[in-house]
Amino acid sequence: MGSPGTDWRYRTEADPGIAGRSIPWPRGRVLGGSSSINGLLYVRGQKQDYDGWAQMGCTGWSWDDVLPLFKRAENWEGDNSDDLRGKDGPLSVQNSRLSREVVDKWVDAAVAAGYRRNPDYNGADQEGVGYFQLTMQGGRRCSSAVAYLKPAKGRQNLEILTDAQTEKLVLDQGRVVGVRARIKGQFQDVRARHEVILSAGAIGSPQILMLSGIGDPDDIRPHGIDMQVELKGVGKNLQDHLQARPVFKTDLSTINVETSNLFKQGMIALQYALTQRGPMTMAASLGTGFLKTEPHLETPDIQFHIQPFSADSPAEGAHKFSAFTASVLQLRPESAGHLTLSSSSMDAHPEIHPNYLNTETDCRTIVKGIQIARKIAQVEPLKSHITEEHAPGSGVGMDDYDATLDWARKTAVTIYHPTGTCKMGIDNRAVVDPRLRVRGVAGLRVADASIMPLIVSGNTNAPAIMIGEKVSDMVLEDARS
Repeated sequence: MGSPGTDWRYRTEADPGIAGRSIPWPRGRVLGGSSSINGLLYVRGQKQDYDGWAQMGCTGWSWDDVLPLFKRAENWEGDNSDDLRGKDGPLSVQNSRLSREVVDKWVDAAVAAGYRRNPDYNGADQEGVGYFQLTMQGGRRCSSAVAYLKPAKGRQNLEILTDAQTEKLVLDQGRVVGVRARIKGQFQDVRARHEVILSAGAIGSPQILMLSGIGDPDDIRPHGIDMQVELKGVGKNLQDHLQARPVFKTDLSTINVETSNLFKQGMIALQYALTQRGPMTMAASLGTGFLKTEPHLETPDIQFHIQPFSADSPAEGAHKFSAFTASVLQLRPESAGHLTLSSSSMDAHPEIHPNYLNTETDCRTIVKGIQIARKIAQVEPLKSHITEEHAPGSGVGMDDYDATLDWARKTAVTIYHPTGTCKMGIDNRAVVDPRLRVRGVAGLRVADASIMPLIVSGNTNAPAIMIGEKVSDMVLEDARS
């Protein structure tokens, strides 16, 4: 993240919901997309997420419909006694190869606080605390490119173009017949005999549609682009998970101090080289929890990412003191934003307006999540190992709603889950139908996280891969009909 060679390095516009701040939104600019730069965390989401999609009119997307696709994708190394996990898929999914005492004690403290331990949040029930599952093979990342593209790259009917960026779709009498792209510095048209599948993500896909004249006229015409198809939902319905990041200083060892000098870093590298274990196999987070802020809720509404390190920002590096982060987010935000073009140029990033914390429910949920993080930190066996609450800190009272919300607005950041900007559905704001065909345009589908009508309850990489599995079936079915 942050490297222009592998990250688009988007930024949001100043957002009133987070105290007028503009924050980075990394997205993968490499084969495998964001799965090649993400935190490796594998989360399907809740059964109710997909049943909700189906109830909104997205036929074929219920939990019973998508579970076989999740299973088909997975090569899960863990227990499968309930037959809910896949064992023969291309995507390697493992339990963490690393543990840390501070994370173990956080999990034990959460259990002591009344939350249950859950060894498989991707199994029958998401609720509970434990360790994350990772898209990892041995000690190495298993991105979608590693899982799917690498084994297929020798096929005669596949050509992979790198150093290639799509400018727009090529339309002929209402049908997409190809794309115009800049390939190794030269513009050329790439033609399609059957159809085009747009999979540029929740930012790239709506941007390409708008640059092609497909979208809301109010977003397209001011930039001198000819309208092709009016679809007012393009770029709308933008949802993301916003994380608040309580930090606790501890007398236990954390990555902060374990990587504090070149000798320690060298020993970590040697451990990895010899055993493919140790801190270099660590994902963005180790521990997790899917919890309810209120007992009457049917399903968890917050998620924890427990990280045995802390930092004010990735660019500044880890704190000099030993600490851990108990990041917490709201799983199903009500707030929705939008993105729009900033220019007719393919190289100009779109304007991104997340509209964070814009409803009372969202504000109340993030505050309760922060309060739960602080309360777990006061429970043994963790409490006696915390030397100080670094953030929010003693200046923010545990039960001070306004101060806690103010701290969240001033410090919370994305956890990298933008979705929904080409939403699937049957209403007049839907961009694609339940077979992912763009409404009003022949020969074009969108298949990525942008099609989610509502964000899923968890990290978005696993659902995005499931969407790829789903569209592959649809292409074959339509070819046979």
